[in-house]
Amino acid sequence: MGDGALLWRAVRHAVDGGKTVDMVCTGGRATAPSGLGDLDVRTVDAIGPLGPEIHSACSDGIVWSIDNRFLFGPEVLDGDLTVYNIHGGPLPGYRGLPLATVAHAILNGESEFGATLHRVDPGIDTGPVVAVQRFPIDDEDVFEDVMVELMEACHALFTDHLDAAVDGTLVARPQPDGPSAYYGSKAVAAVPEHRDNPNYERATDLGMFEDFYPDAAAAWR
Repeated sequence: MGDGALLWRAVRHAVDGGKTVDMVCTGGRATAPSGLGDLDVRTVDAIGPLGPEIHSACSDGIVWSIDNRFLFGPEVLDGDLTVYNIHGGPLPGYRGLPLATVAHAILNGESEFGATLHRVDPGIDTGPVVAVQRFPIDDEDVFEDVMVELMEACHALFTDHLDAAVDGTLVARPQPDGPSAYYGSKAVAAVPEHRDNPNYERATDLGMFEDFYPDAAAAWR
């Protein structure tokens, strides 16, 4: 479940590795690439109504959430499914939207960032952690640089842990102690309030992501 290039890269990796992909649920931001075979692809506005079909279609009991804007409710979480999310930020300090987590990580002067593989619970990015893929943020890195690194870290988490997830050997542990912060749509809207921050230009230099986040690109100039 999810959207965009990260979702379809994951699907291709799974298909090329001989894994069964029972269903793909997407918001339709990017179309399925060619060469993936006859997949059951659903373009949806919400996950909840598909809950019974997801449960019946899922042959291995595993659901992957990749670049996913949909929230999981009891329609999916209640029952025997294990839902793994690949989140664009280290937890619990950077819950929320990647657009916001990346910008605020730069504004906050972080020297390191990362993606997190965690099990999904009823909260938002609050489930137990399986693995974290970290990378440095250099002093000259801008939003575009960090987001590219983040996307690669997210994909690596999927490719490195897919087999173990299918084998049932992944171990999830409670999120580490530390401040918890949520960076959602309000945090996106609040970015221009930080124009006096010495890292503002770096945090708002979207580069090739301007077309992907046009509203932020306009608001943050």
